[in-house]
Amino acid sequence: MFIDEIRAMSNDEILDKIEDLKVEMYTYRLQKESGELKDTTLFRKTRRDIARLKTALRERELAAELIAQGGQNA
Repeated sequence: MFIDEIRAMSNDEILDKIEDLKVEMYTYRLQKESGELKDTTLFRKTRRDIARLKTALRERELAAELIAQGGQNA
């Protein structure tokens, strides 16, 4: 997942995607414990995707705060 794809998503879509990825992480954990998971790099990839999504949300929050502060100072 690329940051440009994430930035094109709405906030609700990002939150939904985060929840989906958390469910995937849980599934990977179960598969790992049962010995079914062959590709353990999926943990790292999924964790990083979640971090990218959360970073994009935070960027939007900070941008909204700057806009709100700019309106108060004018």
